[in-house]
Amino acid sequence: MKLTRFALTLTAVAVLAGCSSAVKLDEPAPVETRQTTPPAATPAQQPTTAQTAVPTVDLFSQYTQEVNKGANRVVYFDYDSDVVKEEYRPLVDLHAKRLNANKRAALNLEGHTDERGGREYNLALGQRRAEAVAKSLTLLGVGANQVEAVSYGKERPAVQGSGEEVWAKNRRVELKDK
Repeated sequence: MKLTRFALTLTAVAVLAGCSSAVKLDEPAPVETRQTTPPAATPAQQPTTAQTAVPTVDLFSQYTQEVNKGANRVVYFDYDSDVVKEEYRPLVDLHAKRLNANKRAALNLEGHTDERGGREYNLALGQRRAEAVAKSLTLLGVGANQVEAVSYGKERPAVQGSGEEVWAKNRRVELKDK
């Protein structure tokens, strides 16, 4: 028993001795100082400004060009719906990137409906559609002061006539620059 205690005591002393160090923790570590200035370059080694200049990218102009291609300014809706369809998410995302690139840019979101339904109902539906697009844009970081939702209801049809093809083209929100 005494031999076991003696062995444990020796082991503990050995472990404690191994954990101690000769470096005092209260003193700062030595720091090596080096000269940081590079040697002078010869004229042949001097970089030219054309090689080191970073070109400026105007994202707002690039996004504006993309927006102006094709039908990138209209979001279409299903009958009696104000839900932005999944297929128009990239278009809304493109407009959000454009508006985020220039915080002074702004859009009018003009909500429209087809000819079916009463005047007041269609004005309210057009407003809900415009506000749905506005909400999608603000969720993507666009400032609320950059978008204005307006409803025209059935008063400004894109296509005259009746029938599902005509009505589908009139159920829309147009994104117009202010």
